Formats: sequence, structure tokens, C-alpha cells
Amino acid sequence: MTPETLLLALLIAQGVIGGMDTLLNHEIIVRLPQRMEARTEIGIHVLREAAYGLLFGTLAWFAWNGTWAVVIGVLLLAAIVIDACDEFVENRTRVLPQNERLLHFLLILNLGFITIVLVPVLMDWASNRTGLVPAGHGILSWILSALALAAIGWSIRDLLAWRALSRKQSGKRTA
Repeated sequence: MTPETLLLALLIAQGVIGGMDTLLNHEIIVRLPQRMEARTEIGIHVLREAAYGLLFGTLAWFAWNGTWAVVIGVLLLAAIVIDACDEFVENRTRVLPQNERLLHFLLILNLGFITIVLVPVLMDWASNRTGLVPAGHGILSWILSALALAAIGWSIRDLLAWRALSRKQSGKRTA
């Protein structure tokens, strides 16, 4: 298994586990989009889902050579910082269900594996001439593309929920 193939498999695992967490915990059990006190958390989720959507979609189809490797490195760093902020806010504002704690542990562990695999890949890409090189990986690329669309779609959905909660909060302040 090449490092790129391992990376894509880890990204798919991140998307699947994250999707399970979002659907089961955020939507069904806790119902975050309907809770005013979750507005900040939902705003963070908008950023996180967008970052992962970009990582999934870009890494599925291209090698980011030369200075483009920095873009992916910054995106990975952003995902790590956003995830850390999300953990901080979630643990400050609500009691997490036990299954959500387990899923978060798996997500953070997997993000560490992604980082361990991606950093050497980025260093290799950075040593090449700058450019985006098509690098499809068969079914893995297609699965990641589907996860990218789901993550971006959910980011938009959470943005709309965040805006609705912001309008509600503004209405309460002026009333």
C-alpha cells in the first residue's frame, strides 16, 4: 500500500466516522441546530465541515506539488485547530453522550494518523516542480469525492442553521 493510498483510506475513515457523529449525535440525539446554546458550536462545525470537504475533494484527485503542498499543509493545520476549538466549546457548553465521546476519540486518533501519513507525502510533493498533478486513485477517489460533497453540503446546511439561530438571538436581544 502506497502512502497516498493509506492517506485516502484514513481520510475515508475520517469522513465515515465524522458523518456518523454528525447524523447520530448532532442531529438525532442532541438536535444541535434547534438549540440556541449550540450556535457557537454549529459555527465551528461550518468551518470544520468545509475544511474536511476541501481536504477530501482535493486529495482525492491531485498531487499538490511544489508550493501547492503548503496549501494542503495549511488546510490540515486549520482542520486540527478547528477540531481543537470544537472540542473545547463542546465540552464547555454541553454534556456529550458517551458514544459521541468515543467517536471523538476515534476521530482525533485518526486525525493523528492522517497527519503522520500526510506530512511525509507533503514533503515529497514540495520537492517537486510546482503544479497540480492529476492523481486519481480509482474507487477511493470516488468515495472521497462523495464524502467531500456531503461535507460541503452539510457545511452549507449548518451555515443556514447558524444564521437562523443568530437571527433568533438578535430578535431576543431587541425584544
